[in-house]
Amino acid sequence: MLDDYSRLAHAVHQPALVRLHRALSRLTSVLTVMNTGAHPDDEINGMLAALRFAYGMRVVVACSTRGEGGQNALGPERGGVLGVLRTAEMEEAARRMDADVAWLGHGPDDTVHDFGFSKNGDDTLRRWGEERIVERLVRAYRRYRPDIVIPTFLDVPGQHGHHRAMTRAAETALALAADPSVFPEHAASGLGPWQVSKYYLPAWSGAGYAYDDEVPPPPATLSLEAAGPDKVTGLPYKQLGEWSRAAHASQGMGVWRDKPVDRWSLHLKVRAGGEAGPENDIRDHIPATLADIRAMPGVTGSAAADLREAQAQIEAAIAAFPDRSRICQALDGAACRIEEARKGLGEKTLRQVSHRLNRKLREINAALFEASVNTARAVFTGSAHPGARLAMQVHIDTHELSDVTAAPRLPAGVDATMTRDEPGLVQYEIAIAESAPHTGNYPKSFDPLGGNGEAGLHISGKVGERRIEVDLDPEEPLKIEPRHSLSLDPTVALIKTGEPASGIRVRAVGVEPTDWQVPAGWTVRREGSGWVAEPTREIGAGIATLVPIVNGRPASSMRTIAYPHIRRTSIIAPAELKVLSLDVAIPTGARIGYMGGGSDNVGSHLRRLGLDVTDLGEAELKAGSLSAFTTIVVGIFGFGLRRDLQGATARLHRFVEEGGHLVTLYHRPTDAWDPAATPPRRLVIGSPSLRWRVTDPAAPVTVLKPEHPLLTSPNRIDAGDWQGWDKERGLYFAAEYDAVYEELLALNDPGENPLRGSLISARIGRGRHTHVSLVLHHQLDNLVPGAFRLLANLVQPA
Repeated sequence: MLDDYSRLAHAVHQPALVRLHRALSRLTSVLTVMNTGAHPDDEINGMLAALRFAYGMRVVVACSTRGEGGQNALGPERGGVLGVLRTAEMEEAARRMDADVAWLGHGPDDTVHDFGFSKNGDDTLRRWGEERIVERLVRAYRRYRPDIVIPTFLDVPGQHGHHRAMTRAAETALALAADPSVFPEHAASGLGPWQVSKYYLPAWSGAGYAYDDEVPPPPATLSLEAAGPDKVTGLPYKQLGEWSRAAHASQGMGVWRDKPVDRWSLHLKVRAGGEAGPENDIRDHIPATLADIRAMPGVTGSAAADLREAQAQIEAAIAAFPDRSRICQALDGAACRIEEARKGLGEKTLRQVSHRLNRKLREINAALFEASVNTARAVFTGSAHPGARLAMQVHIDTHELSDVTAAPRLPAGVDATMTRDEPGLVQYEIAIAESAPHTGNYPKSFDPLGGNGEAGLHISGKVGERRIEVDLDPEEPLKIEPRHSLSLDPTVALIKTGEPASGIRVRAVGVEPTDWQVPAGWTVRREGSGWVAEPTREIGAGIATLVPIVNGRPASSMRTIAYPHIRRTSIIAPAELKVLSLDVAIPTGARIGYMGGGSDNVGSHLRRLGLDVTDLGEAELKAGSLSAFTTIVVGIFGFGLRRDLQGATARLHRFVEEGGHLVTLYHRPTDAWDPAATPPRRLVIGSPSLRWRVTDPAAPVTVLKPEHPLLTSPNRIDAGDWQGWDKERGLYFAAEYDAVYEELLALNDPGENPLRGSLISARIGRGRHTHVSLVLHHQLDNLVPGAFRLLANLVQPA
């Protein structure tokens, strides 16, 4: 439930006149444009903002993954948890530009997921299943019926393999979507064949600090321009797009651009039924308005006249802004004429245009609702879990809406009973059955007109003599969560093989387990306010998983994800303790200062190894003595995320000169990394990063300095330590560096030349600087034994 401050802020930042203006601007076009991409943040926000707010088109973003294999500049969320965060970010980005989202992948357990960086589109399609991703695109084409499809990226070498796969699949799906014999099972969902009218490619390169397109983009056949600025904000559409991109805060998106030019070059590759040549307007050759539908085959007589009049009434409603009464009168007339036109069309013609007319009627309903209601909100209060009873309050402050009814939209196993009905307020008791399933972590779609999530409201009322119906989403979605949410502290533990096994103290938070499911050789006993898990004998290397049981079922944990830029969300996951047993030694006398930016768990993993670790915040960095430490570790993105670190480079350099060991984990070139000033000696991070990474987690590793102390002490790193790595070997490798740095490893993806900048180290003064571009933090989170052994070596005193 939102607090009062959040509710007030939301109301103030979504004033009624803005909502009404946006609702009216939807009515100017009957076209739908779909932008395809592989990850949240792949969408062309500025162009989509222009197509929606300047051209009035419906915008749909089709995204194949949840971004769960990416990085996070905000916090420690990784994997499935990051996918939930980035799903919420994509929905907020879509909300800011009034766009639909069609999710094609459904999280890390789905075959179509973000498995990390890929350099090859063929490999991506093999891993996703080419037929599977094409079928899902065909389904999206048939559901949303886009007139125009525009991928964000080109299918060219030097581009992300996920991008290449999506662009290729988007083109393959064009002809298949129009063929009724392909995927005939779609008909059971009411989806018929659909012919996309135009398929464009971006006529610009996707190269940048991350990518390096090896071939030039296709020639421009269209210069898409928007006559701006946006009428509501006064901003250029590219700037409005940056506001949408800023919702992708975990990826560091959203920048202010002075005097951006609202122009995009596109290449028309496919035009159904015509030649793909130069154009003056993206709307050429396709019906853009209700009036244009009159020229379509089968639209004659009274139907054509009704459509012309409907268009005139829409224009009158827009001209009447902000006079609500005149707007309602004109929109009522437009809806009447559309309904009459629909009656006058033959069955064949209706199959081609009914989706446009139905959509326009739904949008008119939404505009009438905005014009006749001051505020409307639905609020759930109470905990939602199987067997729970909670309340839903519906507050509606009407202006010209009468005879209002609000019918709850609820999932299976959930019932509503009205308990209060008075002007402006309706209250229901919501009863959730014991058998009701938990809500999934990944919604299948997002619709800016409402109807999202497990539950909401279907509101009906009369504006004048017209009855309208709209979907209202609750302030926060109803999410049916476990009755008992249990989390363990810790969730990960390490045991060193060859040493007497000691018990692991575990605390259960939320609810106490009634039993434990443990591997052979393990026991869990109650001790004080917690539990102690221990093997009954010395165990060998490997991972043991211990699962708490509550009332006969494996326990689940519910984790809330709350950041200011998104609507609060959560993820339900199994509750478990994972214990890694490994052969590892820790360096003698190491005292470590850890400077993290919040994007990795390396500090916690160092403690699990049994090392002496102190987290260094801004105060400690400014006033504390660095001489108390033998080693300082800077976490990934640290210099980019912490301004105090940016200002402390002189202290860090002096720490090294005086005998300390500085270990910097990988940084992007954009992370305030000045090659000449940030590291103790010049070190350039490779760009574009596509060329300076190794994406195959099983890529062979050649040790260049087998007797170097970082590879021999206190653990001798051998071939076994490179086994079992996940997602990739490393990224953002060092490309150029002072001759004082020694190259310790060489590795490469298949068919590429070896890269030597993944692990470099230099003696500087009496100390040492080691730069690590291996994805150690991810391997540690995935309990890869070799990552812990290597980390223990890397933090040894200089």
